[in-house]
Amino acid sequence: MKQIIVISGPIAVGKTTFSKEIIDRYPCEKVSTRNYILAAKSTANERAALQRAGVELDEATNGAWVAEAVGEVYSSTEKPFLLVDSARTAAQVTALRDRFGPTNIHHFHLTAPANVLEQRYNERTNPGDTAVTYEQAKANLVEADIDNLAEIADVVIHTERSSPQSCVTYATAGRLQVNAPAAHVDIFVGGQWGSEGKGNICALLAKEYDILVRVGGPNAGHKVEDPEYTYRQLPSGTGSNEDAEIYIAAGSTISLETLLKELDDHPWLKTRGRLVIDGQAMIIEDEDKEIEGRLLEGISSTKQGVGSAAARKILGRNGAPGWGPEVRLARDMEALKPYIGNVGKRVEEALACGKKVMLEGTQGTELSIHHGSYPHVTSRETSAAGCLSDSGIPYTRLRRVTVVARTYPIRVGGESGPMGTEITFSDIAQRSGLPADQLEKAEIGSVSGRRRRVAEFDWERMRRSVYWNGATDIALTFVDYLGESNRHAVDFNGLSGDARKFIADVERVCGVPVSLISKDFGRKGLIDRRNWND
Repeated sequence: MKQIIVISGPIAVGKTTFSKEIIDRYPCEKVSTRNYILAAKSTANERAALQRAGVELDEATNGAWVAEAVGEVYSSTEKPFLLVDSARTAAQVTALRDRFGPTNIHHFHLTAPANVLEQRYNERTNPGDTAVTYEQAKANLVEADIDNLAEIADVVIHTERSSPQSCVTYATAGRLQVNAPAAHVDIFVGGQWGSEGKGNICALLAKEYDILVRVGGPNAGHKVEDPEYTYRQLPSGTGSNEDAEIYIAAGSTISLETLLKELDDHPWLKTRGRLVIDGQAMIIEDEDKEIEGRLLEGISSTKQGVGSAAARKILGRNGAPGWGPEVRLARDMEALKPYIGNVGKRVEEALACGKKVMLEGTQGTELSIHHGSYPHVTSRETSAAGCLSDSGIPYTRLRRVTVVARTYPIRVGGESGPMGTEITFSDIAQRSGLPADQLEKAEIGSVSGRRRRVAEFDWERMRRSVYWNGATDIALTFVDYLGESNRHAVDFNGLSGDARKFIADVERVCGVPVSLISKDFGRKGLIDRRNWND
């Protein structure tokens, strides 16, 4: 049974704004009493004429015409809620309850002091509504009795006391229930020092989600196969799922040049209304890169300006931070204005409607500013908790936390910090049978352009990363590095005995399943062992 929301209240109380906020939050079909009157009575579209026609309909039907208007829409929509934007008499509400059942009617009455109503009315710009003065409109017999509806309403809302958003929250909480499909958030984070292949995994699974959310900045490149691209700002599944909504979260740092190029390369995001950039995401300036170039050479930073921009966002809250340029957020950039929104709010609304969300982390857990091997760390918290905070998503909405890890972890080349027992790619080539020159060519940083360092798999670090992130699953990548023959496997049993034992050991040490196995780049390289029906 559909639920019917009925709004009542005097002129200028805020019914239109209240209705819009409800429609933004709930899957509603609007029933316009104004449009019904215009069709039924062929009257002029101005307040006095509409009021007279409404009174005539009330007298002819004892208020049942509003229920009739709802009935015309009821069977033609699949949405679970119908919204009656303006009930004027107790008889109208009674007729709705009689026809559709009292438990299916939610009557919200809006009110405000007379001086507030008059001020709002006089500030209106619609000529149809201001053809008469506020006192004349209020003197109408229907309007004169409108506040009596408060006595029969389910909720009375004082619109002068709170914002429209707060008024709607107060009115609807615990009353309007959406029977939506099960919604969830799945998060994918790097379990080591980055370059674990998160982008490849996320792109391959992107079609399973309605919304793709990215945090972080342009200091990490995520390479995907189909279509071939290296993402630095947009989610890695953007090209793989053109139907998805694309979100860049508030905790992100944005290189405007990089982002605009990626938008040019994905033009449907400009025309479909599919992209939302949180207005509080930070903009990187050229001077940020210059600052990092002077200060961070000794730790092999990619020097993309992310850390400097993040520091300015903190120190520049009261104007210029005393060094570097003034803070500019995404909402301050003219080129980004068509895409600005509140990502945390959009995700909440999407989950309420049963949508599925992929949250893609950036870099790796071991690069955490707080828990990594300082000072050889990045400028943000890279764990699942940090990604959730950056995106405004509560941990209670998580279904799966997947830690992506390599069989042989890497760090960016140079003085990039400790990483356990370091080896060479020639060692891996000798063990795996893969050509050494092929490995050397592949293991170049997509942003830094530097040859990577590589190490043995660290069991304790991996166990700690799984614990720290609250992981439910592991995606193990570069399994071909355990033996070239693994590239030809089509399922788990087709992997070499050494590879199967390694995976079993990872599961034993970490206590969670290795649900995804990547033994080559792209879709042909993925072995999917998931059981994610919960």
